[in-house]
Amino acid sequence: SNLNCLIRGDSGVGKDVVAREIHRLSQRRNKPFIKVNCTALPDQLLESELFGYEKGAFTGADAPKPGRFSLADQGIIFLDEICDIPMNVQAKLLQVTEHKQFMTLGGRRPVEVDVQIISASNAPFEQRLQERSFRHDLFFRINEICIHVPPLSDCKEDIPLLAQHFVQKHGVKRPGKKSELSNVEMDRLCAWNWPGNVRELESTIKRWMAFGTLHI
Repeated sequence: SNLNCLIRGDSGVGKDVVAREIHRLSQRRNKPFIKVNCTALPDQLLESELFGYEKGAFTGADAPKPGRFSLADQGIIFLDEICDIPMNVQAKLLQVTEHKQFMTLGGRRPVEVDVQIISASNAPFEQRLQERSFRHDLFFRINEICIHVPPLSDCKEDIPLLAQHFVQKHGVKRPGKKSELSNVEMDRLCAWNWPGNVRELESTIKRWMAFGTLHI
């Protein structure tokens, strides 16, 4: 589907992995997948990073620069932690979702793009909407399909598979280290609630391989 998708879930559950899997299985699989971490860019830079700018648009703009939306044309753009983008950028993002076009900073003509938007957030959208810090109309546009990724504590049957996957993944880089979890160690992994979710599990496996004992 070309519908915009919102991935929701706690930090560390693997929303990035889900987004990349959607791209891999989509008709856009051979087109760009551009990720933007919306919290990693200051508010004053986020707009220019997303939509680009023309030469002379501001002090220091000595040459035009395409934005992430232009780079993602025909493909997918992944907006991670979309809840944190400022209101002025939300307005321009709404224009992209409605009309498939936007204005670069300093531009005179709209730029048309064919981009599927995948967004992700671990923030409570309902609270942001109530506080009016996130636009309702934009929320409806990015939430055409919603995927909820549950916490690892709700999917404990996945822990043995994930643990062994991480052993194999990091064992390639660390030959000679421990490569098989004992039944007792696996039981300990399955008994833990994993507040850091899959990211915490991977870090735990890496420590186990490095030191030979399981620290939880």
